[in-house]
Amino acid sequence: MTHAETAPFQFFRLQVDRTRRLGPSLVRVTFTGDDLKNFAAGGRDQSLSLFLPHPGQEAPVLPPLDNPDMYAILGAWRALPEDERAVMRSYTVREQRTEPVNEVDIDFALHEDGGPACRWAAQAKPGDRVVVLGPAVADNTGVRFRLPEDADSVLIWADETALPAASAILEWLPAETRAQVFLEVPYSGDRAELATRADATVTWLVREEGAPSAVDAVRDAELPGEAPYVWIAGESGAVKALRRHFVRERELDRRRVTFVGYWRKGLSEDALREVPDETQEDA
Repeated sequence: MTHAETAPFQFFRLQVDRTRRLGPSLVRVTFTGDDLKNFAAGGRDQSLSLFLPHPGQEAPVLPPLDNPDMYAILGAWRALPEDERAVMRSYTVREQRTEPVNEVDIDFALHEDGGPACRWAAQAKPGDRVVVLGPAVADNTGVRFRLPEDADSVLIWADETALPAASAILEWLPAETRAQVFLEVPYSGDRAELATRADATVTWLVREEGAPSAVDAVRDAELPGEAPYVWIAGESGAVKALRRHFVRERELDRRRVTFVGYWRKGLSEDALREVPDETQEDA
């Protein structure tokens, strides 16, 4: 396959290099591996599929990865026994570095009642093996944040599960871009210094401090300029309410509101895939 024919997504065998606790609700896991020479994250809210082992397994159980047909591999994976096949979860590439070595960071939100990925990340140690289905070309459909050429301001809302994506977006935003940013987190210790060249106003919404609901938090936020762009991601119920607020109440063009439901209260990611995505309803 030539460079021009490179598939946009490929499987990558990686291992944990190190971990770092970022606050009460986030841990950063840094991955390395020879396969990363072909990894090409597009930045912003770049998503990937992370395949993890079950407790007691040394590595995630997957079919042979040498088949060039990604969908055939996924089909064979789904045919494996559920208690044996690798656990798959969707995550954001927080950062990719190619110098001095190839590394990829993924930030995991931690919850007391978290699922298998949360439990894995809390105990991850150097050498732990994973497989990633991720980008091999930077311009790929796993990047949802697409700033229109005429956008003259940005509004971002994210909860802790989307905080890594929001942080990466802020780092990517062009200098002097006007941005209103609302970040909802469980604890005051989750506040962090965020790097950006943008003209950004960041408001931390801390639930233990009695933060308002998502819609109440943004209701009075100004959208300066004539052509704002909105990106909202996190819990599906909050995302749905915010989208309705911007499209119905503020009458923004729905094509300028990007929204992603990362999770839904009371449902695992597996269960979430089996129910209609209410964030996709017409607002």
